[in-house]
Amino acid sequence: MNVRYRVDLSQAERDQLSALLSGGTHASRKLKRAQILLAADAGVSDNDIAASIAVGGSTVYRTKRRFVEGDLEAALSEEQRRGAARKLTGKEEALLVATACSNPPEGRARWTLELLAGAMVRLTEHEELSRETVRRRLAENHLKPWRKDMWCIPQIDGTYVARMEDVLDLYAEPPDPKRPVVCFDESPTQLIGEARQPIPAAPGQLERYDYEYRRNGTVNLFVFLDAHRPWRRVKVTDQRTARDCAECMRELVDLHYPQAQQVRVVLDNLSTHSAGALYEAFPAPEAHRVLRRLEFHYTPKHASWLNMVEIEIGVLRGQCLDRRIGARDCLVSEIAAWEQQRNAAGSRITWMFTTERARTKMARAYPDPAKVS
Repeated sequence: MNVRYRVDLSQAERDQLSALLSGGTHASRKLKRAQILLAADAGVSDNDIAASIAVGGSTVYRTKRRFVEGDLEAALSEEQRRGAARKLTGKEEALLVATACSNPPEGRARWTLELLAGAMVRLTEHEELSRETVRRRLAENHLKPWRKDMWCIPQIDGTYVARMEDVLDLYAEPPDPKRPVVCFDESPTQLIGEARQPIPAAPGQLERYDYEYRRNGTVNLFVFLDAHRPWRRVKVTDQRTARDCAECMRELVDLHYPQAQQVRVVLDNLSTHSAGALYEAFPAPEAHRVLRRLEFHYTPKHASWLNMVEIEIGVLRGQCLDRRIGARDCLVSEIAAWEQQRNAAGSRITWMFTTERARTKMARAYPDPAKVS
């Protein structure tokens, strides 16, 4: 029998529903129930309510019935849904999480849903367990054991902190043309040529290129970046030997900063980034002359993020090198154009991480002198 329920709201209930609809963040189903009740109170038919609010007739019927048989709160709240009980108890779910965080079985590189389901059957009294049940429980705990992130895990000690603060203090200094701060690093790049000529883009048609390509060797990019003024320089070389690095240092002081008394260079701990590289490349008097105008400042090991030039290399790859370039001459030309545009636009890296922020953000990582005997 189709029982019709009549909704008669009090003024207080109308005000409560109006306030619910006027602001705040609420579930969409709850807002639709409030609209149903207000419309039914105004005498709108069930079919018109369903059409205007975009719900089914059964939703209108159930909302009105729960209001008449219960109260306003019952009509607005979620009704208990039918469904099977959860397959895993709280303790079993904790066991699943612990298993997913442990080492995988011998001979397997990582846990899969099937392996975890089989492990839970062996460890509990369940006769079977679906991979979907395992997936849902892992998702609730934000676990994806088949994925890993590669990360440099530094050993933070007194040496790490000292080098970090040394570099951060350089970045915080005001610009000094006599003693500029230049960040330096290198990055290998593949020369990738097309196996077939790409088809240019046209209205309604994306540019298309063949999945096959030709490897034409690799080159190395030495990148300089002034920490205090909008200047960068990219040098393309065939190798990155100690001699290549030494040549870069000589060009830095003789060509790029001839008027500077001393150039302070921020660089990482690569074996070729050393004073000895200059003595291996040049006669002793020449190496000594160049080194007198250089001052090396090394980032901590596993902390290349402290070198500002790493950001610039990322910009270079995103703006210029994110494509196939198969010839060395073309690569040099394209990088030179990008470099000229960046310098002319006055582009700079805005460095926000200071020594003060490091001591606040990484306070737990700093050595505690009181615990040192």
